[in-house]
Amino acid sequence: MNRKEFIKNTGLTAAGLAVLPSANLFARTEADAKVKIAVIGTGARGSGHVDLLLRRDDVDLVAICEVEERALNGTKELITKSGKKMPKVYTGDVDAWKKMLEKEKLDGVVIATPWEWHKPMVMGALEAGLKYVATEVILGITLQDHWDVVKAAERYNANVMMLENVCYRRDVMAVLNMVRQGLFGELIHLQGGYQHDLREVKFNDGVHTYGHGVEFGEKGYSEAHWRTNHSVHRNGDLYPTHGIGPVAHYINVNRGNRFLSLCSFSTKSRGLHNHIVKVGGENHPNAKVRFALGDIVTTQLNCANGETILLQHDTNLPRPYSLGFRVQGTEGLWMDVNKSIYIQEKSAKNDQWDNAQTWFDKYDHPLWQRWSKETAGAGHGGMDFFVIHSFVESIKRKQPTPMDVYDAAAWSVITPLSEQSIELGHQTVEFPDFTSGQWMYRKPVFALNDEY
Repeated sequence: MNRKEFIKNTGLTAAGLAVLPSANLFARTEADAKVKIAVIGTGARGSGHVDLLLRRDDVDLVAICEVEERALNGTKELITKSGKKMPKVYTGDVDAWKKMLEKEKLDGVVIATPWEWHKPMVMGALEAGLKYVATEVILGITLQDHWDVVKAAERYNANVMMLENVCYRRDVMAVLNMVRQGLFGELIHLQGGYQHDLREVKFNDGVHTYGHGVEFGEKGYSEAHWRTNHSVHRNGDLYPTHGIGPVAHYINVNRGNRFLSLCSFSTKSRGLHNHIVKVGGENHPNAKVRFALGDIVTTQLNCANGETILLQHDTNLPRPYSLGFRVQGTEGLWMDVNKSIYIQEKSAKNDQWDNAQTWFDKYDHPLWQRWSKETAGAGHGGMDFFVIHSFVESIKRKQPTPMDVYDAAAWSVITPLSEQSIELGHQTVEFPDFTSGQWMYRKPVFALNDEY
């Protein structure tokens, strides 16, 4: 299958499914067959995915891979408490995942490891013959990483899905429903980001929670073991997908629209240093570390259909959590910071905000209406349920995943592009078209039925 055929099949085929009568769309010839899945990485994120997979009667968790003892033991406890059979465990060295892919017969794999491992593990899974690969954000470190994964997915005719859970957040999906029904009119400007104080991230292995203060690197656990080092060496939007994923769905990026260019700015770096001095003292070894990452990174994108997008990465200063969404069109707007919506001639009072929840209740997305009970206990307010659910259902139905490799690449590549823009003195850089022009012909598919 050549590249053009792959793009056509993964885009237009899925679009066609959305308009089929439900009796045909959801007829299952293998409804009772269990999907054989393995998980690579069972730390904070991976253990959550293990939990969700264990809850499903249509999944056989056949193997897990983890090299960090504490995370592995916590996941084993989780599996034991579930009453399910203990999967085969691969551990001992950093190449254990390769042995797992070689030995196990799998329908799909979930990757929840540090960022730098995502690309080689995705590639390894594709080369091992897997047709369904799910990876936590992000997709790769460099621009070339993203092209490599895209071309590999095309070469092997495989599905690579990024587990971007915010796309399934309940209010985000209600706004998607409103956008598609034209409540905001024609969209003009959108905002989002990752605004989350990560100065003292907690490590949770699914059973226990550990705090690690100002330590990172070799002395840190879970995310602190690897994530903070990116802040030491890199300056850019290191975590763009929570903000850009939902926004991309609103304006049909890769499906009738695309990002054209990007420009990023970075502030000075103070937050992490000040936190270390405050908590660990001026003589703490980490007080001597110089962090490259600016405390706030602002990125502006423009789109083929004329919209502008503003993203902000803000993780090293004191602040309450917010993804900073703003969706503004010719008829009104939503802003999640003040939890408000205003729709011209439909809001209760002219030029005054409505409480957004009144609109969300009315336009609750069909996916949430159908599956809200099943989301109980799932991570991040239930939205973690949907990424695993959609991945498993795609495998069962042998259909393209609702978020594909082109989405993953377009959202994740913002990181190296923002680094490039900042390094070049805030120059505007061209945005790559991973679909090679097929974005003009592909149709929206995300969340267009009430199944997955």
